Amino acid sequence: MVWKKIAWTATATLAFALLVASCGGSKEDPADTVLRNAQVMTMDANNSVQQAVAVRDGKIVYVGTNSGADNWVGANTKVIDLGERMLMPGFVDAHLHALSGGRALLMCDLAYAPLSHAQLATHIQTCLNATADKEPDTWLEVVNWDRQATSSIDGDPTKAVLDSLTTQRPIVVTSSDFHGVLANSRALSLAGVTAATPDPTGGKFLRDAKGVPTGICEDAASWQVKAAIPPDTDADLLKQGRAALAAMREQGITTFMDAASSDVHGKTFKALQQSGELTARANFALALVPEMAAVSPTDTIAAAKTLANSMDQGTPVAAPGLNTRIVKVFMDGVVNAPADTGALLTPYFTNTGTDAAPNWQPGSNSGSVYYPPEVLKPLMLAAADAGLDFHAHATGDRAVRQALDAYENVRLQRPKADFRPAIAHDETVAQADYPRFAALNVSATMSYQWAQRASYSIGETENHLGPDRFARMEPFGSLHNAGARVVSGSDWPIDPFDTFLALKVGVTRSGDPTNPHSAASLAPIFEGKINNDPGLSRADVLRSITMNAAYQLRLETFIGSIEVGKFADMIVLEQNFMTVPEEALGRNKVLLTMVGGKTVMALNNFSSTVTTSQQMLNARAVMLSPTASVGHSVVKGSLRSDGHRSCSAFVPSLNTLRDLWTARQAARPASP
Repeated sequence: MVWKKIAWTATATLAFALLVASCGGSKEDPADTVLRNAQVMTMDANNSVQQAVAVRDGKIVYVGTNSGADNWVGANTKVIDLGERMLMPGFVDAHLHALSGGRALLMCDLAYAPLSHAQLATHIQTCLNATADKEPDTWLEVVNWDRQATSSIDGDPTKAVLDSLTTQRPIVVTSSDFHGVLANSRALSLAGVTAATPDPTGGKFLRDAKGVPTGICEDAASWQVKAAIPPDTDADLLKQGRAALAAMREQGITTFMDAASSDVHGKTFKALQQSGELTARANFALALVPEMAAVSPTDTIAAAKTLANSMDQGTPVAAPGLNTRIVKVFMDGVVNAPADTGALLTPYFTNTGTDAAPNWQPGSNSGSVYYPPEVLKPLMLAAADAGLDFHAHATGDRAVRQALDAYENVRLQRPKADFRPAIAHDETVAQADYPRFAALNVSATMSYQWAQRASYSIGETENHLGPDRFARMEPFGSLHNAGARVVSGSDWPIDPFDTFLALKVGVTRSGDPTNPHSAASLAPIFEGKINNDPGLSRADVLRSITMNAAYQLRLETFIGSIEVGKFADMIVLEQNFMTVPEEALGRNKVLLTMVGGKTVMALNNFSSTVTTSQQMLNARAVMLSPTASVGHSVVKGSLRSDGHRSCSAFVPSLNTLRDLWTARQAARPASP
């Protein structure tokens, strides 16, 4: 009932504001900006469509007809004629990795191409040749490697592929699913990895017949290797943040949640805010560490709460700011082959036959859960008691179920708690668990682009999951039909940053052969639907990236719809998303992005609406990677980083969180 009361209060507040505004403006009390002659998709409770919007002091003061908006025009009011283009609330990306994405824009980029071992070597040698001045000691980090495609062409590569290159530099190549890294011998040596190195908890080093690491490092093993990379400087981080914000402006993202954050994020984006460069509302989910939680769930949450308080700026205002009130856990790994680390209720399938005559049968691997119930349940209770919301990464149906069980425990133990949980990715969900999302008020945060046929979904992954699970892969339509609140989160930089392609897949469950960011553009085998699970309606997919995402972040009274009293976070689209042909849904473009009433990006005829100072800031945020795609960030004192085709991209510095946790442990009285 708590969240129902909150929703009713928000509705009443907006209704009152609308009543006041309906009295109309006046020449003595004009708006700063009026946008008129538009198709205004308000995303209000009725998905009403209006003609015009008036903005004053960063807030919406009028929504209605063109003639009504005329009452808000004064001598100094900027009037923008949208020429019947679609105006809608700014996109709210409720699960991405900002610094990681920004860093990737400045790296050696394989652009998700399906590469053989020889092609992989050729591409990386080109990057080495272009940066010869970095010899012999600067690490080369390579991103956007489609490991699944390489594996299907030539099998998994080994460090020998990288050792054959003309260089002395340490090299790490990160799979686009972020659950695998290929390292050369020098990188392994600098990381202290030898045949005697044990596999870390939650990861492994693939080994040859003699037990020597092959160079493929999975999950925590990859984090262990990347921890040897020298940390980025503060100046590096600011460049990454600028590049990320520039990419978000172009995508129409006015609010984001970084889904694996630390104090580094807070420091970086606060510095950008202070220099006038923050152009999206920044929300952070603090990444927790399973080893800490296993020792003391309460101290882990207490440390996170202290860190959150130091980063959070309180009640939002019109100008974008920083909020930190969520904690994040990785329940499992990835359900995509060859990793198969997502936690399943029944085992993955394995081929007991031959390549020519395969015979797929259940094997012995069911994946791993990184937070067992005896740790997860008290951890969630402590978070609810501390006023922190909970965001759980879960891809396998067992991980999803255990997350739901723990959320149910919170609802039973703390029935009056104002607690907003979410489960991210939900790539496989048992049908019996579909209605539990609605019953427990758990948001299902989905990355729609994974519901297209691609190297990471069909082929080996399809075989390993088996026909029943694959038929339920990416079940956001079924979850929606069961009453779940479905939320959009790109998980950038796991895939190319293409919001409209993701929304198109959310509706059609298929890619776009004409879009270079879509797997369907690579080969005919990737065209068509991934399976027969239903898609979302156009209105519902837009709601998932506006109001539903705003709810997850506790911002639904401030953003997410175009209504009087809310902040003027709005975007103008080149094409009307509600009326373009279905096949063209992924070929749209944002022409204007407004945050808190300030235009931060504009193209074509709207370019004049961007101030000179903002134009200078936009030019400063250089994006070097033409794919604007993915990367991995290892910054100050990195302890771990992970992610995957349905997972977060990285966890940078966790030293502050560990220090706070250690201090609480040390302060405890000694056991008698």
